[in-house]
Amino acid sequence: MLRVGYSANLAAEWLSDFPQGIELIRLPRDLDHDIEIDVWLPDPYPTRNLKIVPRLRGVKLVLSLMAGTEWIPGAMGPRVTICNARGAHNVSTAEWTVSAILAMLKHFPLFLDIQRSGEWKRRSEASAEYVGITGDTRPLYPPVMLEDLTGKTVLMVGYGSIGKEIERMLEPFRVDMIRVARTARENPKVHAVDELDALLPKAQVVVLILPSSPETQSLIDAQQFALMQQGTLLVNAARGSIVSTDALVEALESGRIRAALDVTDPEPLPVGHPLWKCPNLLITPHVGASSPEFARRALRVAANELRRYMAGEPLLNVVQAAV
Repeated sequence: MLRVGYSANLAAEWLSDFPQGIELIRLPRDLDHDIEIDVWLPDPYPTRNLKIVPRLRGVKLVLSLMAGTEWIPGAMGPRVTICNARGAHNVSTAEWTVSAILAMLKHFPLFLDIQRSGEWKRRSEASAEYVGITGDTRPLYPPVMLEDLTGKTVLMVGYGSIGKEIERMLEPFRVDMIRVARTARENPKVHAVDELDALLPKAQVVVLILPSSPETQSLIDAQQFALMQQGTLLVNAARGSIVSTDALVEALESGRIRAALDVTDPEPLPVGHPLWKCPNLLITPHVGASSPEFARRALRVAANELRRYMAGEPLLNVVQAAV
């Protein structure tokens, strides 16, 4: 019988959809003895998993509940097949992305500060913030309080399942979408990542939703910030390492760009780090995929992969095939 180990932080009833013919093994975070399992469903938090990895024996397949699996190959080695939870977090991450775009364009961080101050007249600060970040000095009346998303050009860097869901959610805003992925393709038009520098000057919003890899480390650096329009909004829902933190701090403090980040480098972001006090910035602490449905959606993906594995069918979300 196939032995499937799962994190003790997952409620057993959530695994009720798993196929028959398996033995579910609950793995506490303080596992203190060696245990033989065939399939592992690790906890979403890598630090907890790394503590029990030395105790696991016989693992042939890892079914991650996350889209990102950066820590798993190094921990498990090349002889283990690794699958991610592609598709499970499309809705929540896409909703975070759209919310972050709107929050920044509508100056919500400033208005929250005004709310806390209890000073209604401070609303005029939105006009100054708009002019300062966009450089738009045209005569405007009444004073600008909010910006429109409708009609803006959005550059989507990464066009997997989450990127496609973000695009779907942006359709009512009639944005002009420019798509970038590892390789170019048609229908719809997708540009190769080596075209990124030529595309950056065309966008008012840049969304990062691509995996972390050696090729994407510091993909957005000082050179890329210099290519962006004044006041471009950078939205990072991917991984912090894709953006050079030093260059990001400089671009924000200079008033060159604005940003909304769900991920940072380093992460967790330490107390006192310069990013915390940068202007024109919204930070959420890596919660973009968070939802009451998080575990259930991810476990449905894992259950489907497990059925295919037991039936000898090709797995759908392989990020590392065993060698």
